Amino acid sequence: MLIHEIVRELQDIPEDKLAGIYDLIHYFRLGLGKKRSQPRTSGLLAGKLSDSFFEPLPDEELQQWE
Repeated sequence: MLIHEIVRELQDIPEDKLAGIYDLIHYFRLGLGKKRSQPRTSGLLAGKLSDSFFEPLPDEELQQWE
């Protein structure tokens, strides 16, 4: 049974990490009961991007990302 496998895995997790596992399980379970107000769709946001969006960044700004 899957529940026994989950419990067995939990027994091998260090005590100081269990709070994080609890939060993960708790908020996952809460999310199961929520209904989405509208379905999510993939794709681009509505609207258009200006041409400046596609221009290369200045060197000084690129260096900040490295």
